[in-house]
Amino acid sequence: MNSVITGIQPLDREMGQKVREYIDTLTKPPGSLGKLEELAIHLSEMTSVSFPVVSPPGVIVFAADHGVVEEGVSAFPQEVTVQMVKNFLNSGAAINVFSRQIGAMFEVVDIGVAADIDANGFVNRKIRYGTNNFCQQDAITRAEAEQAITVGYERAEQMIKQGIKCLIVGEMGIGNTTSSSAIAAVLSGQDIDVLVGRGTGIAREKIRHKKEVIKRAIKERNPDRKDPIDILAKIGGLEIAGMTGAMLSAAQNRIPILIDGFICTIAALLAREICETAAEYMIVGHRSVEPGHEIALQLLGKKPLLDLDLRLGEGSGAAVAFPILQSATLMLKEMATFASAGISNE
Repeated sequence: MNSVITGIQPLDREMGQKVREYIDTLTKPPGSLGKLEELAIHLSEMTSVSFPVVSPPGVIVFAADHGVVEEGVSAFPQEVTVQMVKNFLNSGAAINVFSRQIGAMFEVVDIGVAADIDANGFVNRKIRYGTNNFCQQDAITRAEAEQAITVGYERAEQMIKQGIKCLIVGEMGIGNTTSSSAIAAVLSGQDIDVLVGRGTGIAREKIRHKKEVIKRAIKERNPDRKDPIDILAKIGGLEIAGMTGAMLSAAQNRIPILIDGFICTIAALLAREICETAAEYMIVGHRSVEPGHEIALQLLGKKPLLDLDLRLGEGSGAAVAFPILQSATLMLKEMATFASAGISNE
């Protein structure tokens, strides 16, 4: 872990300044492409090249189960995790559709599903069969949390070696909004009442119960706010840890990270807790309707590219936002300058 932390370099501000000056020579009024210009500059700072490339993107979906579903916090039974993994493998999920649309490399990683998956085409890196019910005991051990981060790191490394230029991570795990809300409460210090939403769509009368479950778990587990591994071990999830590790790998390799919704942003916050510089390589794709996401975004200090009332997860919102990154890079690469077009900029 220490080698990862020391290996994540700050943004290349000098390159960013060069690109900023170049953008002002393009055939448009200065600043007229607004946030696209700032995005192009940011991508050049991340990648340390004057004409950054974000294609092809890579999408990694980490799947794992949560023992806290025993407390009745989800609208769906735990079996849906396995069923949805099979849907991913059959290319039937939203993230499959959007990954095809953007030409992404795609893989599903079983990092902790509570059952064996009778199917082909996924990466089996199962650490254990789901987490413990963190109302009763720690979700996982500290060693398992570190192992899950390592699995995520290694999967991203493998995709980067295959040539991806932008990383999108997604998740599947019934109960993971409960874990994410608990982590958000610990990291933010905010009352759980302002953080908890409907997740996959629980009835409103069950939201109060979900809040009480999370409050009880935080009190019983008492995770250390300043220790992200302790937080993951006590109230986290294996897929959240996997996403955290994947983001650290991308940052170390100067690969832009396109962040999805609430659960993915919680993983991003944990990655930043492990190495503050990692956050400099993150771009938030969209704002989820989960109430905790707004607080998580404030903690991360990022503004989303889109606000489409999404709350699916899987990496779907980030994949939908990806063409905006493409637009920023193509603006740099393909627009004429005033000089090359023979247009006066006086």
